[in-house]
Amino acid sequence: MQGRGSRSAPIEVLLVEDGPGDVRLTREAIRDAGAKLALHVANDGIEAMEFLERRGQFSAAPRPNLILLDLNLPRLDGREVLEAIKGDPALMNIPVVILTTSESETDVMQSYGLHANCFITKPTNVEALVEILHFWVAVARLPHEVGN
Repeated sequence: MQGRGSRSAPIEVLLVEDGPGDVRLTREAIRDAGAKLALHVANDGIEAMEFLERRGQFSAAPRPNLILLDLNLPRLDGREVLEAIKGDPALMNIPVVILTTSESETDVMQSYGLHANCFITKPTNVEALVEILHFWVAVARLPHEVGN
């Protein structure tokens, strides 16, 4: 899978996920897709915000081009993370894809109300996740920070 344009640097993806199995599935999908992606993982909402705001151990973190966000997270849930991202002028243009086990219409409506770019019920196999990554990397055009 190739991204659009002549971008030589990898596409930076922040996965905000507390489930080791889902992290493993995402790593496998990226490997199988052959995509030029750099995957960073935050295990909860607080860690995600520290990464995005480049605080503490994440002071040298790259700005993600895409965020894959679970809703049900410890310490700071995905809804709060989404609200913080979309309320911050420095972060609001980063596409946020909600990847969750929820099929609740309330979660769908609330996520889009908070300006999520996409809501997807987590796939259970690598092939489905490869298709999702393919769309965001090879079809959609992602914003890139100048100088990053």
